[in-house]
Amino acid sequence: MTESNTPLGLMTQRGPTVLWNDSATHSELEAAISWGAVGATCNPVIALAAIRSDLPRWSARIAALAKDMPEATESEIGWKVVEEVSLEAAKLLEPAFGKYNGYNGRLSMQTDPRLARSAKKLADQAEYFSKLAKNIIVKIPATEIGIAAIEDATYRGVNINVTVSFTVAQAVASGEAIERGLKRREAEGKDVSTMGPVVTLMVGRLDDWLKAAYAKDGLVFDPGYLEWAGVAAVKKSYEEFRARGLRSRVLVAAYRNALQWTELVGGDLVLSPPFAWQKRFQASGIDPEARIDIPVDPRILEALCTMPEFRKAYDVDGMTPAEFASFGATRKTLRQFLGADEELDQIVRDILIPA
Repeated sequence: MTESNTPLGLMTQRGPTVLWNDSATHSELEAAISWGAVGATCNPVIALAAIRSDLPRWSARIAALAKDMPEATESEIGWKVVEEVSLEAAKLLEPAFGKYNGYNGRLSMQTDPRLARSAKKLADQAEYFSKLAKNIIVKIPATEIGIAAIEDATYRGVNINVTVSFTVAQAVASGEAIERGLKRREAEGKDVSTMGPVVTLMVGRLDDWLKAAYAKDGLVFDPGYLEWAGVAAVKKSYEEFRARGLRSRVLVAAYRNALQWTELVGGDLVLSPPFAWQKRFQASGIDPEARIDIPVDPRILEALCTMPEFRKAYDVDGMTPAEFASFGATRKTLRQFLGADEELDQIVRDILIPA
């Protein structure tokens, strides 16, 4: 089987759905590009994995940076390494960036989760990251503060990848914030032709949260229905984006099952599986069909809608922006990203002050 006839190759050839790689590790991104990937994402957890995948090299680089930056904190040195990891990955995507005129070919860098309490600091860091390379797209979380930063950064010309986003309400609010930023630029005669913003739904993390709620609440409907929750949220978000004329694309990330691939093929959206899931899809022999517009079985939706947490995730007005940060999946993910920052600080510390 040639690469063009693999499951992921067939998906990208037949329609507007594109593949991104949910990893910045050099070897994984190279392989994904050979399978048709035209973008990549990074976050504190992914960056940490990339550094650990080649720890001797990055340890030496951390030591060199510490010498060059004698007054820098552990965090400042760690984030400088994250920048370098990201820029190496961005270099691999430059051919796709040129081919798609900026709509694809971008490497996502995530704003520091420790800045999540300040919209200005998030937007300022996003603008800084966007200037590190021509094909950088910047992640900002879909919290109430993040929504304000997303509009501001978009207005400044930053390509945004909304992150820490699990629900239709978050996706729509983020897409509308991006749209306001784009329209403000256009009103001032500023160019938006090469901007390619995306709004992520972390489908597997939504499923994880709902499975925990299912157990806590003692529910007894078919537990297999929970595998469809994230899929349902993506299909609903995709429908809402088209109905509202939002120019940003839905991006699907944080995979937990194959439905999060097979049920979402065919639309103008981005599928960004972790590399391990891409390998599974490539080996599956599945001939992917366009299914994005096929609704989730009403019986499954009816059962899921008995869960208050699912209604928060699925209904367009399921939460207000003020409630986004308190949603269970949001809190859990932000804590994980903060934990990854702390682990990177520890790596730097161990090099600066060996045990």
